Amino acid sequence: MFADNIQSFRQLGRHLADPQWVEETFGETIERQYRENSWFTPEFCRHALDAIALMLAPEALDAYFAKYQDIAPAEDPRRTVAVISAGNIPVAAFHDFFCILVSGNDYQGKLSSQDKRLLPVLAQELIRIEPRFGERISFVEKVSDFDAVIATGSNNSARYFDYYFSKYPHILRKNRNSVAVLNGTETEEELRALADDIYLYFGLGCRSVSKLFVPKDYDFVPFLRILTQQSQPIAQHHQFNNNLEYQKAVHLMNKLFYMDAGTFLLTENQNYASPIGMVYYEYYDDIEKVNRRLEDDSELLQCIVSRDPRITHAEPFGSAQSPTLSDYPDGIDTLRFILSL
Repeated sequence: MFADNIQSFRQLGRHLADPQWVEETFGETIERQYRENSWFTPEFCRHALDAIALMLAPEALDAYFAKYQDIAPAEDPRRTVAVISAGNIPVAAFHDFFCILVSGNDYQGKLSSQDKRLLPVLAQELIRIEPRFGERISFVEKVSDFDAVIATGSNNSARYFDYYFSKYPHILRKNRNSVAVLNGTETEEELRALADDIYLYFGLGCRSVSKLFVPKDYDFVPFLRILTQQSQPIAQHHQFNNNLEYQKAVHLMNKLFYMDAGTFLLTENQNYASPIGMVYYEYYDDIEKVNRRLEDDSELLQCIVSRDPRITHAEPFGSAQSPTLSDYPDGIDTLRFILSL
């Protein structure tokens, strides 16, 4: 199934796994993207490309497509799927791009102005591998003449998406957040991995951990030390520090308690979504109640990281920012949606 398309992406994955190829192909584009959007640092752009390389590794592709043997690829007439992408992290549109093209359909992408450089270069390299993709990929300023739409944005923009696109087959994504559930037995290695889940992409991704659930007697000191060390790559970032200092000033003026991890402030709060530079935490006395709450709030959550077996659907620490192809945004199987058109 999809053999030729899969092979093309497999070859693209091999290229992306080669650091020298990535530097030669993307070096200038990464620097230009950073100049246009300073939240997309060169380190984070390269991390995003590394994550795509892992998605496209041979064993990852084989495992992914083993689940779709019951579905046939698209035949002509092909469907055109319009994608309106978010711009919160680098190459945010890749997963939709992959699902549409590997299924034999046409991709029409309206990229965010904050994330408009890297995916077109990836598309060019895919076309070099297989020229027939050239007629199946388009980047536009305004979507039109499409058969289905996938749109990602804020909760506010989702209302507009629903108004404009409800008559088409669609996936409309809203804000989601990610959390970690700790039980106090985590190793130093696991805490370092959790620090990556928090600080990568400045915490701006839907898979960025923005809240911790901790037992009532939890000792924060070891984790605060690790988070301070691990997040040093963002310590000198001007815009991030502006947000951090603002949050610190608000808490000081209002005499609100917080813990300072250098690059992040931790404060107790029952919400899932924390501001830039903040991580919320909440104490618990029954982890089973935490699990039930997370299940009840599943539509608000993208990812849960934990080592505790009592937490349903938990992923390992350190995996939040390296999703697999099966880690669908909003939990909606994008490939099956496209193949059902």
